[in-house]
Amino acid sequence: MLKIGLQLYTLREELEQDFEGTLRKVAALGYSGVEFFHFFGRSAEEVKALLQETGLVALGAHRPYDALLNDTEQEISYNLEIGNRNLIVPYLTEEQRNWEEVAANLRAIGEKCNERGAVLSYHNHDFEFTEHFGGRTAFDGIFEEVPAELLQVEMDTCWVYYGGYDPVAYINKYAGRLPIIHLKDMKKREDGSAETVVLGEGEVDLAAIVEAAAAAGVEWAVVEQDYCSRSPLESVTDSMRWVKTYASQGGKIHV
Repeated sequence: MLKIGLQLYTLREELEQDFEGTLRKVAALGYSGVEFFHFFGRSAEEVKALLQETGLVALGAHRPYDALLNDTEQEISYNLEIGNRNLIVPYLTEEQRNWEEVAANLRAIGEKCNERGAVLSYHNHDFEFTEHFGGRTAFDGIFEEVPAELLQVEMDTCWVYYGGYDPVAYINKYAGRLPIIHLKDMKKREDGSAETVVLGEGEVDLAAIVEAAAAAGVEWAVVEQDYCSRSPLESVTDSMRWVKTYASQGGKIHV
């Protein structure tokens, strides 16, 4: 059974205005955990106290690639202090996508995480499937070059789909190395670009993804909506409604 978390990037504007109040609302909606992307100047002690108050689990944190590379020990220390072991590379700019160099850097960061009892993961977009590294997709190249004990997969299933691949097949391929997935829905605009939408309002086969993820031993399914056409808080409320409905019908989600 998958636990349900929220990538807080979806609520970035709300968090900037009221960090503590927004996290309390996320807990009230029924999300079990949160994945951070920014701590808005709060100390580790303050974040830890808020998590204890709300009962939310710090399931992971997206941290800038440069910060993980250059301030590794500080990043690890802060996250371990709030109770989070999962440090995740969220995105690479075009200038950063020298894939051979990326693989070497991920290995180095992963070794430092390992030494401290933390776990490094890499989160994909669609470009890892359209760019190549050593005759493979960049996605496969990264995970073939860096061993599983140094780098885990955080698969954004929506971007796998948009990149032209089958998310279920990729979940099966990386079973055992995949503690967290992003559960995201989208529809294609007229120009072919992706519009992220509330769960159940797009074209991604979410039920098949959840079933495959549960079978693959995934622990967390993280809801994320990059951009919302209605209020972000309303959007994550409606996505949780889909989750609860799906769970009530026997879906492998714990809420």
